[in-house]
Formats: sequence, C-alpha cells, structure tokens
Amino acid sequence: MALASLLALTATACGPGDDKADGSGSSAAADQKGTGSLKLPKGVPTSIDDLKKWKDGGWQDWDKWARKAQDFANPIIKDHWKTERLAKAKAAPDLSVKATGAGSASEGTDPEPRPVTAQQVGRPYHANMAPVGKVFFDSPDGPRVCSGTIVADPAHPGKSNLVWTAGHCVHAGKNGGWMRNIAFVPSYNDYGVPMNQVGNTPAQQITPYGRFWADWITTSGEWIDMGSQEVGNGGSAYDFAVLHVKPENGGGKSLEETVGAAVPVWFNAPSADGIGGMKAVGYPAGPPYDGARMMSCQDRPNRLTMQQGTPAMDRIGCTMTGGSSGGGWFAGRDGKLALVSNTSISSNAHTWLAGPHLGPEAERVFDGISRKFAQQ
Repeated sequence: MALASLLALTATACGPGDDKADGSGSSAAADQKGTGSLKLPKGVPTSIDDLKKWKDGGWQDWDKWARKAQDFANPIIKDHWKTERLAKAKAAPDLSVKATGAGSASEGTDPEPRPVTAQQVGRPYHANMAPVGKVFFDSPDGPRVCSGTIVADPAHPGKSNLVWTAGHCVHAGKNGGWMRNIAFVPSYNDYGVPMNQVGNTPAQQITPYGRFWADWITTSGEWIDMGSQEVGNGGSAYDFAVLHVKPENGGGKSLEETVGAAVPVWFNAPSADGIGGMKAVGYPAGPPYDGARMMSCQDRPNRLTMQQGTPAMDRIGCTMTGGSSGGGWFAGRDGKLALVSNTSISSNAHTWLAGPHLGPEAERVFDGISRKFAQQ
C-alpha cells in the first residue's frame, strides 16, 4: 500500500470534545535507563503563584538539581500553558550540523538529498494526522516547543498514554539537565489558523483534546552523556524520548482513547536503503514557519553517520525547521502506519532532516516506560 494511502488510517480519530484521559497531577520522577525514584526538589512550584515566586530563586539553579533522574519533577500547574503562552513558545534549539559533509560514504554517509518542500497536512489535523501534536516545555531560555506523536503501548492495547519525541526536547544533554513543565497538546491549532489569530480563536480549536502533562519521561543514557543542545553530534543518533502523560483536567480515558489514534513503533526497521519512503510530520516554528501549522515531507531516506562508532541516522530532504524536532517519521508496515524515527537535526540551510534509526537502545527506553506503567 502506498504511504499516502496509509496516512488516511489516522482519520478514524475521535472528534474533539470527548472526555479527557484518566489521571491527576502531582509530581513525577524519570530515569534515562527506564526507571527512577521520586525526590521532589525543595521549593518546586505546584501552582501559578508558586511559579511566579520561584522564578526569582530556584530558576537560576536549573542545572544544580535538574540533571539527575531522581531530581526530575513535572507537577501539573493548571493554566500554566494557556493559549497565549502556547503561542509564544519558541522553537527548540535548532540542532543543525556545522559541517554538512559529516562522515563519508565508506563510513555510512550518503550524498545529501535534494530539498523537499514541506506541505501542510490536511485540516482539521485530528481527521488527517491525529497522533501528532506539540510538546511544550520551559527551558533556561524561556518557553520552547517541539513536536510529538502518540504511540501504541503494548502493555495497554488501545489505551496508550505514551508520546514519542526527541531527547533534546526533554533533556539538554551533556551540558544540561531536564526541561520543566513539559506538556503535550494533540492536534494543536486543529484548523491551522495563522499564529497572529491564535489568541482570538476559540480554545477548543487550539487545544481540541486539552493539555497532557508528562508524569514520567525516559530518554537514552547516550543522549544524556553525549548530546548537545548547540549542534548535531554523535549523541544525535540516540536523540529520542518517551513521555507518559496525564490530562491537566483529569478524566476517565487514556490519551489514545481520547484522541482516537496511536501508531506502533517499528524498532529495528530496515536500514534506509531497505525502505521505499518515509514521511516526517511536525510543527516547524523557525523561519520561514511560525509554528501555527502541521507540515510534512515525504522522501526516500538515505544514511548520515555523525560520529564513528554510532549508528547511521536516517535522512530525508525536507525544508522544515526548528519546532519540528521530535516529530514522528512514518513508514508502511504490513499495510499499517508505523513510527520509524523522529526529527533530530537538520542542515544549516534547512534542506534536509535526519533522525535516529530506532534500534536496541530505543527499544530499551520504550520497554522501560511501558513496563513501569504496565500494572497501572
């Protein structure tokens, strides 16, 4: 089945306005290896008023507590991500490569692909690419945004609360720590109104299924040890993360039940030369885009090796920019849509994107968070 036809499989999504997913917000812990223990840092805010007071003190101590797994916390702060603040979030750091000729053919790098101009996904987004949304978070530089995808959880068939994104959207890597106030908004800006009109658009259209806060996060130890928030490097081959989420306003349904869609993750998929095409989807927010619209690029992938000894990444031609980071890459498997990668880095000129090939390291991260919540 052609990839274009497979994308229609997401059109079975529920319409906006259904009951929200189960859960209530308090605090959480996360571990890059898959498990963690709760240790809420003293003074972490749990309300808007606390947040305003805390910014003058603890905010400056970002990396003193936020790097270690047991020190991660993401308590729900209701109304922190109002429509106006969602619109102001800037693209996550643009991890372009300074030397686009990284590697060589003998080292697992193919010639640069030709640019593919990004196209807007059909609107409303919930009827055309329901699993995709935006990941919002606070960084030391202010509110930021990435993209994410609802993925199927084998421990909870049809009731997943898992979201796939990039590691650099949740953790700064080697020289930083965990981001804060991390939330997922499926089908953000459902009808793609211009960003300067978002503030005057009914909230039901901007956040059609509500806001879901991460209560647990896993990313790879390789990303934490090697990753850079400034430039693509060897850590980019492991630049993936999985969020377990709860709805801001509580409810009785899972994220997958609420939205009506999720895609399975295809681990250890064929290498780039073994797949006929991949489609990257996300919300580019760096110029010339403004983050208002869900966009996509489809191309035949090739290989990019950033550092000797690291797995070759998948690469496609695409003009999407920062903000599309973490967005899913999809391919057809047995007549169904499957996630095979996520956007990690781009060229300086934004002519191509590259994402990690999801091998055993990614499967380990995913299995860890799935097992953790298997009995819940």
